[in-house]
Amino acid sequence: MTSTPLPQDDAGLAARFEAERPRLRAVAYRMLGSFSEAEDAVQEAWPRLQRAGADEVRNLAGWLTTVVGRICLDMLRTRTARREDPLEEGGTVEIHVPDPVVRPLDPVHEAETADSVGLALLVVLDTLAPAERLAFVLHDMFAVPFEDLAPIVERTPAATRQLASRARRRVQGQVPPADTDLGRQREVVAAWVAASRAGDFEALLELLDPDVLLRVDAGPGTASKLVRGALEVAGQAALYGRLAPFSYAAYVGDGVGVVAAPNGTPTTVLALTVRGGRVVEIDIIVDPPRLSGLTGAQWK
Repeated sequence: MTSTPLPQDDAGLAARFEAERPRLRAVAYRMLGSFSEAEDAVQEAWPRLQRAGADEVRNLAGWLTTVVGRICLDMLRTRTARREDPLEEGGTVEIHVPDPVVRPLDPVHEAETADSVGLALLVVLDTLAPAERLAFVLHDMFAVPFEDLAPIVERTPAATRQLASRARRRVQGQVPPADTDLGRQREVVAAWVAASRAGDFEALLELLDPDVLLRVDAGPGTASKLVRGALEVAGQAALYGRLAPFSYAAYVGDGVGVVAAPNGTPTTVLALTVRGGRVVEIDIIVDPPRLSGLTGAQWK
């Protein structure tokens, strides 16, 4: 994800803005689940800061956070929603899996996973109403007071608190608790990659929770898949066997997943949510245009 250079006629103000950019990008990414849209939202905050002027902004970090939050709220309200509807087993639906942060599996990047957000959480955030998402993300993740959020969502601080509380209950109810031990995750993912390369259906089945959920995002306008149950999910996973020789463990979001990268170019990303040594959720993206720009993804 690259940023647009700022004009130098406001060099001092631009330097202060650039210092805030990483945090603002983190806010926008959690609000939107899209690298490109997050960068657009952050960039849009710059002309607003120019118009306001440094002398009018006492708390630059707080001011920019609420401005980016307001921009993201407007973007969410105008976005064409792609919701995940209930289906019978084996059905298909257009599904959107948010952009994952993908990094090579090495010690240099391991510490960065602590500040990342998992795809399972981002998928649930996509189901929240825009105002709920803003209240939850900005308050629970970035500690913005409800008094500052209330004017953005045009509610009282008490009503804004209720928005965040409602969103929090939905998140806690729908995001399965995952193993946080990256070493244990690496073991499960390594076993997954080995079973895939060997074409060992029984080994894949053994790694799956009986009620595992699979989402496959194949890109806009495509009938993607939503499948539940170990037997069905193992069958779907076997379809990706042709990519097994080019599949590698990687950090995906806040955990360990798999990247398939023929000729060094990522074409498939699997985010595996592991609990109790078994995979409880799998999110797959097979949309080459999106994957070609993955931040930090360098594969050989």
